[in-house]
Amino acid sequence: MIPKEESVYIKTKDFLVSHEEFSLVQNEAFGFLETKPCPQAEDLSKYYESEEYISHTDSKKGLLSFLYQSVKTYSLKKKVSLISRLNEGKGSLLDIGAGTGEFLKVAQEKGWSIHGVEVSEKARDFAKEKNVSLEKGMDAFAGKQFDVVSLWHVLEHLPDLEEAVHKIEALVRPGGNLIIAVPNFNSWDAKHYKEFWAAYDVPRHLWHFSQSSMRKLISEHFKLVATRPMPFDAFYVSLLSEKYKTGNSFSLKAFWKGFRSNLSAMSSKEYSSLLYCFQKEK
Repeated sequence: MIPKEESVYIKTKDFLVSHEEFSLVQNEAFGFLETKPCPQAEDLSKYYESEEYISHTDSKKGLLSFLYQSVKTYSLKKKVSLISRLNEGKGSLLDIGAGTGEFLKVAQEKGWSIHGVEVSEKARDFAKEKNVSLEKGMDAFAGKQFDVVSLWHVLEHLPDLEEAVHKIEALVRPGGNLIIAVPNFNSWDAKHYKEFWAAYDVPRHLWHFSQSSMRKLISEHFKLVATRPMPFDAFYVSLLSEKYKTGNSFSLKAFWKGFRSNLSAMSSKEYSSLLYCFQKEK
């Protein structure tokens, strides 16, 4: 039998490190997009070896880094406020893909019992300087459960997606909350920038999600209680997308495109990034 040809949604490339070309292919079962060819797990780390990959540093060097870190400071407080509302108070928190530990540090200051996972040794070292201890992998918490498990722009990076989701779901206590933030390839800015859309970020992003695919991916044991916009992402992603498209490190046009994307999303609800709040059945 002749194998069925895969349907390519779009072709793009790694603008940050390797400049290799990749295809995004629709997963028929769940509806998300898969990065093809998918790098071997042992090769993934080399695609993160860039001083411009700012989620693994606390650097404010350069305009984009400064804007990213400035918005992050504001967003951290909003994140902790969100999990406190969902949990109806402080509790135990596991942050997967904790980066340099900033979110956990703020949560701890608000009374949360914090735990975290981060694969990057460099990022773990930054976290340690803040007295935030992180584990290298989720298996360190096997058999344990938490009031809140969060992944802030992390799910798209995880190899073996279905297995990873199964492990993540098991870490949430009955009645607890699972918080997942991911880019949305159905947003206005994604459709505008096409192959230059920075949130494709291949091959660091192995998977690319829509609202319908997220609902299918998370098991029936979890109820989607809220989907929230992340409007700042449209501006940051547009700045990077303009840089990839034109070579200009700063563009006022990018701010207009970010505004256009958020304006469109006010009716479509298709924001550049979305935050999904799931609650596990008791």
